[in-house]
Amino acid sequence: MKNCAIYTRVSTDNQAEKEFSSCEAQEQKIRSFIASQNDWQVFKIYNDAGFSGAILERPALQELLADLKKEKIDVVLVYKIDRLTRSPKDFYQLIEFFEQAKIDFISITERFDTSTPAGRLLRNIMLTFSQFERELTSERTKDKMLERAKKGLANGGLTPYGYQREDKKLIPHPKEAEEIKSIFETYIETGSTAKAYQMLKDKGVKNKLGKNFSKTNIGHILRNVIYIGKILHNGEIYQGIHEPIISEEIFTLAQKIHKEKQRNFRVYKNFLFGGLIKCEECGSNMTSCFTNKYISGKLNRYYYYRCTATMKQDWQACSVKQVSAERIENFCLENLERISVDKSYIENLVFRLNNDEQAGYHAGYELTDGCSKFSAENISDTLKFFLNGLKTTKGIERNLFAKKFLSNIFYSPESIKIRFISRQSDGVAVAERSPAPPMAGLGERTPSSSKNEFVLSSLAPRPGFEPGTSSLTARRSTG
Repeated sequence: MKNCAIYTRVSTDNQAEKEFSSCEAQEQKIRSFIASQNDWQVFKIYNDAGFSGAILERPALQELLADLKKEKIDVVLVYKIDRLTRSPKDFYQLIEFFEQAKIDFISITERFDTSTPAGRLLRNIMLTFSQFERELTSERTKDKMLERAKKGLANGGLTPYGYQREDKKLIPHPKEAEEIKSIFETYIETGSTAKAYQMLKDKGVKNKLGKNFSKTNIGHILRNVIYIGKILHNGEIYQGIHEPIISEEIFTLAQKIHKEKQRNFRVYKNFLFGGLIKCEECGSNMTSCFTNKYISGKLNRYYYYRCTATMKQDWQACSVKQVSAERIENFCLENLERISVDKSYIENLVFRLNNDEQAGYHAGYELTDGCSKFSAENISDTLKFFLNGLKTTKGIERNLFAKKFLSNIFYSPESIKIRFISRQSDGVAVAERSPAPPMAGLGERTPSSSKNEFVLSSLAPRPGFEPGTSSLTARRSTG
């Protein structure tokens, strides 16, 4: 016997009171249909009297869905599809739920029966039209947002700092508007977002989320046309109906300063470890930058890797601050060069990587067949191949080559840890030893190729990164 669930619904409380026979009439017609089938029986009646079909939060419907999960029901029957739901989106979700639970759905007056091929065809046609309706709704929403922008109205989202919303319109917030003016004035006077950041921090000004402004937030404010009474929508600027906080002259001056700073501070240098170095103290990335210093009237440029925390917040946000790009690059390469020819060190390193728990090997993390143990030959040859490749490449090609072997570099004034990639093929650790060009080496592997990672850790004295006085340890990376 198939257990049949009967679901009935009427839309409002008035219909439930005045037309009390409506749900009853639906039930009787569905009962008659069930009686005409072989081996079908009524399991339970689910009745939502006075609930809209536009929502799914209906008591009887939720009870029905809960019973379906308990595998008590085989067929769900309704008088018409709109008794189940009037939302195409909800209908699609319910039908998908019925399919997953292997429940048949039947509308007795529309012959919508998913237990038959014709019924499933009708279902697919209806779902196609539902998708069309959703896409049409999306297009209408986009058109509506465009029309709002053309009328000068802001479209949703977080209310910009400096404004408040009243009747869906932007109204200047007296106190916040003054802070916006202070940001623009400070930036124009100093040409520095850092000065504007410090000014807000000293005054204890918080953003709308109750947090301190970052330099990124301030940069967005300085470039936001909302503050001159305009609306930006899909890359186009429209005249807004809200009151501007600053004049167009001040805004234009701020943009001019920003463009000049971008032009003057562009870095024309390929940093070898660009995108690889992370700050050991705060976990932030360290980004490439430079400073200009005039010595005896001559301009000298110095390149650094700088902790992004000091850029987004202030100089005191992280004690690591920055490190000379030339120093750290030379230090790392010199130490890798020394390791590559130090046979006793590499043998000790391999022993630690393969056996020693103190070197980062955790019980329960056994090496798989596709991740073989390290060998001294593999590590030595891989290091030599890497260093030779750096000598024969230059520019962006050299930087890309380095990223084939280096996963991350963790820097602190006390130590430098290099996560190095030792590539494998067919479960055996190997290094490229052919005379092929470096860029063609480890990039061409069989589908079964894999890789191991290990960490080289170097203790670096604070004053000057003296390679000869540092000691090195290594451990397997389990992350």
